[in-house]
Amino acid sequence: MNPPHRPRSLLRSLVGAGLDLVFPRDCVATGEPVEDDSPCRYLSKKGLEQIFFVKDPCCPVCGFPFFGELLASRVCPHCRELEPVFACGRPLLLARDAGRDLVHALKYHHGRYLLPDIARLAAGSAGFCDHLRGATLVPVPLFPRRERQRGYNQSRWLAETFARVAGGCEVEDLLVRTRDTPSQTHLDRAQREANMRGAFALKPGVRPDPHTRYIVVDDVFTTGATLNACARVLQRGGAEHLDVAMLAHG
Repeated sequence: MNPPHRPRSLLRSLVGAGLDLVFPRDCVATGEPVEDDSPCRYLSKKGLEQIFFVKDPCCPVCGFPFFGELLASRVCPHCRELEPVFACGRPLLLARDAGRDLVHALKYHHGRYLLPDIARLAAGSAGFCDHLRGATLVPVPLFPRRERQRGYNQSRWLAETFARVAGGCEVEDLLVRTRDTPSQTHLDRAQREANMRGAFALKPGVRPDPHTRYIVVDDVFTTGATLNACARVLQRGGAEHLDVAMLAHG
């Protein structure tokens, strides 16, 4: 009689433990070794303490927290000039301290290894999961040449990760990037909006369902220009229920 096969999860655990002995995991935020009892593989306990999770009360448009101060307009300064075509936005965390380090590692350093940690963080945020649940998630696309050079689209990674965590979600690539827009890092709001004008289109043959709730997913919300441009294309194509979600705000 052949011995029973060990579960794959056990094998992965043993392999992971062996690799950790040879290549100790360092925290993406602090650079220090990650403790064995940390809930994350690449965030130490100290790194986790430096993450600011977004909770209510927050701006109903972009999700930026009010820090206990409710504004009379109920809309934060980030959104007053945005004129959003989407109804509601929700970030998981703020792009500061460890949150910023997490975003940079994911976006610029082939950080797919961080997705299980991001999934754990998202699963611990009831408000974020509630925002996503039951929606069709649409990742912000990269220009084809840029995606080939980079080898991945971090927004699609995030959409797939969020869909697994929230449940009842689908991921659909409905959009294409029609222009290889320059980096927006050093652009102000007006320049970002001009940079995004005409940068996206529906994929050939795509017709958004007016009864479906679509959530456009990106890594970071800064001024909202990119997410709003994508939502506008979906709206013009017939989508009537549009929201956005992102890993970080800031």
